[in-house]
Amino acid sequence: MKCIKHIVWGILMLGAFEASAQEKLLNLGIETRIDYLRESIDGVRDHESSGFKGQELSLDLDGEIGHGFSYAYRQRLNTNHDNESFFDATDWLHLTYTTPNERWAFSAGKQVVGIGGYEYDLAPIDCYFYSEYCSNIACYQLGASITHTLKNGNDSFMAQVTESPACLGEEMFAYNLMWMGEHDWFESIYSVNAMEYIPNEYIYYIALGNRFTMGPVVLELDFMNRATDHQTFFFRNCSVMGTAKVEVCPYVQLQAKVSYDVNRTDNIADFCVAPGTELTRVGGAVEFFPIKGKRNVRLHAAYCYTMGSSDTELTVLQDKHSRLDIGLTWRMNLLSFAHPKAK
Repeated sequence: MKCIKHIVWGILMLGAFEASAQEKLLNLGIETRIDYLRESIDGVRDHESSGFKGQELSLDLDGEIGHGFSYAYRQRLNTNHDNESFFDATDWLHLTYTTPNERWAFSAGKQVVGIGGYEYDLAPIDCYFYSEYCSNIACYQLGASITHTLKNGNDSFMAQVTESPACLGEEMFAYNLMWMGEHDWFESIYSVNAMEYIPNEYIYYIALGNRFTMGPVVLELDFMNRATDHQTFFFRNCSVMGTAKVEVCPYVQLQAKVSYDVNRTDNIADFCVAPGTELTRVGGAVEFFPIKGKRNVRLHAAYCYTMGSSDTELTVLQDKHSRLDIGLTWRMNLLSFAHPKAK
């Protein structure tokens, strides 16, 4: 705890000095979520997983250094570091250079691995239950990326190289190409990916994330297909996720969600959905925002139920697993610094 206090204090002092000396913009915030969970499998309470839980506690820091350079940093403070380095609990820490016309951006550091889909893209603090795939993917890795935004400003294309999410102490890489589009009522996060699961052996993704906005209704539909060199067929190893969100009024939003993960192959290449898995999770949530016009304080109640089977007991999702989640989320902007000349 003393280490964390010293780090935060050092960041504040450095931020205050740099903001004055280099016209640097600095934003420091913290976000947290505390839940009461009630979990059971086939009607039998799981007492270890039930009860009050601190789900998320993270420190967010970002800003502009000047001359096109910016940085972003998020540190997860609720992660156990007994057998890990402090850096393992860093979600991202990267430096980005953006050209003056804002058409090109070059970034390096710890980043989100560029995989398509809206469930995958959602911040953990805002997700009440995941698919089997997203429950297992190690989505924060060291790497570098180049992003090009078209002149219309609505389409961006990213090429990225990172450590493979399957990396277990060996030198393995992931190669990712992504398209991010915003076109009126339709948005997209599409990607193709090649990820080493053992050295020089790859599993390939086609991940298609689609978002449709129709007034107060938002529909998100994700499809991901996974295959290796020797299994280049569709639908044998894939995931489908769908979420519908309805804003009832400025204070209340409803959600309904379903996910389906299946792997009918006998190949160990998929490190997120094990061979012999076929699992469906359905659920919903109600969110209440007590401050008018702001969503930095949120109360929620969510429930989900899982059905299906797997050849291994190591899956995160289990057949006949139910989960009730009632909680409170809040986000706070602690400090902002900007030199007057930078305004």
